[in-house]
Amino acid sequence: MAPRRVKPSLYISVDIEADGPIPGPWSMLSLGAAVAGVQDADGFTAADPGERTFYRELRPISEDFVPEALAVSGLDRARLITEGTEPAVALAEFADWVREVSAGAQPVMCGYPASYDWTFLYWYLIRFTGQSPFGHSGCLDMKTLYATKAGLPLRAVAKGTMPRDLLSRRRHTHHALDDAVEQAELFANLMRWPGPGPA
Repeated sequence: MAPRRVKPSLYISVDIEADGPIPGPWSMLSLGAAVAGVQDADGFTAADPGERTFYRELRPISEDFVPEALAVSGLDRARLITEGTEPAVALAEFADWVREVSAGAQPVMCGYPASYDWTFLYWYLIRFTGQSPFGHSGCLDMKTLYATKAGLPLRAVAKGTMPRDLLSRRRHTHHALDDAVEQAELFANLMRWPGPGPA
């Protein structure tokens, strides 16, 4: 039997800003994405994370919001109600962008941590487009990746515990595109990192 051909994985760093803890009752307000790199049988090749990017600000889907969550992003919710892109339009444009940049590869969303961003992203994709270009499980958590390589319990991991040369030199601004680009650099560094040296 011939070996099964496996497509390369194209990793896309995604960051979202939202006005609450879960989608549905609360809203995703912005979505940023940056191509981080590709992995095939020959290994991982980093991309320039500023080269292929996507960014949209979205119209809220409910009247409810958590003031503390909204304050993190600094987005003006009143402005987004009138000027934000309709979620169905924004998510369709995002899905098209993912398919375009991942032609010939399987797209994988990566985030830090992926759990929050993936929850909103997947829910919005299914709710507003009916499908996800990542499938139902095409996500990779950078926090878990680091914990595994470093041999640490997941709860012991924070960016402040990582070697400084793994971190991006860019600031984490809570602007979804800025943070997606920053985290794409972190992801590329993690993929190339062999792990800690001998204790």
